[in-house]
Amino acid sequence: MTMVKAIQFHKTGRPSVLKWEEVKLGKPKKSQALVRHTAIGLNYIDTYQRSGLYPLPMPSGLGGEAAGVVEAIGADVKHVKVGDRVAYAGGGPGAYSEARIMDANPLVRIPHGIADEAAAAMMLKGMTVEYLIRRTYPVKAGQTVLFHAAAGGVGLIAGQWLDALGVRAIGTAGGPAKVKLANAHGYAEVIDYNKKDFVKEVMRLTKKEGVPVVFDSIGKSTWEGSLNCLQPRGYMVSFGNASGAVESFAPGVLAAKGSLFLTRPSLVAYNSTRKELEASSKALFTMVKSGKVKIEINQTYALKDAKKAHIDLESRKTTGSTILIP
Repeated sequence: MTMVKAIQFHKTGRPSVLKWEEVKLGKPKKSQALVRHTAIGLNYIDTYQRSGLYPLPMPSGLGGEAAGVVEAIGADVKHVKVGDRVAYAGGGPGAYSEARIMDANPLVRIPHGIADEAAAAMMLKGMTVEYLIRRTYPVKAGQTVLFHAAAGGVGLIAGQWLDALGVRAIGTAGGPAKVKLANAHGYAEVIDYNKKDFVKEVMRLTKKEGVPVVFDSIGKSTWEGSLNCLQPRGYMVSFGNASGAVESFAPGVLAAKGSLFLTRPSLVAYNSTRKELEASSKALFTMVKSGKVKIEINQTYALKDAKKAHIDLESRKTTGSTILIP
């Protein structure tokens, strides 16, 4: 039995519930792998799980994205081997650890030319962008779209990817520094929501036509405004709750605003098979290796300081991607 250090929490709440503790590791079962982490991704969903918005059985580990090296595998694992550099997004909470035993299915090999740190920072955010703009709403060159939180980890990848596809992306961000950052990552226009009404700005920028799709990870505070930015029969893609969960509403609202479509997609549902996972990660790795998408790691914390990382993330002090180092 091996002992490793990991972030654990025994009750939900503020970042102060996160504890740096020793945990036991056994041996991988048939479909499992032991991964020694080299870098761990920080994502907003981690705060939802810690706060109790997305409930987990207690006590629990945290984190669903990391990169590392395979140290052992179960008898049924064929797609990775001992010594492989791997990354993953999924497999249940537990990435905030020096090492873990996990279901091997989410593991993908990291190609040459991509560092572990970049892989840990890109998997969840990058594959989220992939399914949003290629499968949830397949964008087309020449279209104009609205993407909220343009200076966040998902937003910076999305801006570059959309630009590479010939899509005019309008972004929103809070404050001059974040606006400047988003502008440097593919967005044609970026609206500072601290200074301007983003609905009025979108209508001005689209000559009152609106956009065919809004990608919204903010949730409660942008919900109604996002609907008001859409063209008739437009798509509202709600994929996060950074400002809180959207309140209940009558479906008739969608009819009243132009027969709108609404979807609440998740990475788990879009990469539910090995084939989908491999196709999604391959598309992401291809974009990064081509140089069309650059992964911005703007904050690095020691894993034991995950509490501070959560405080900064929820205070909107971070930009781009953040990683934790064991």
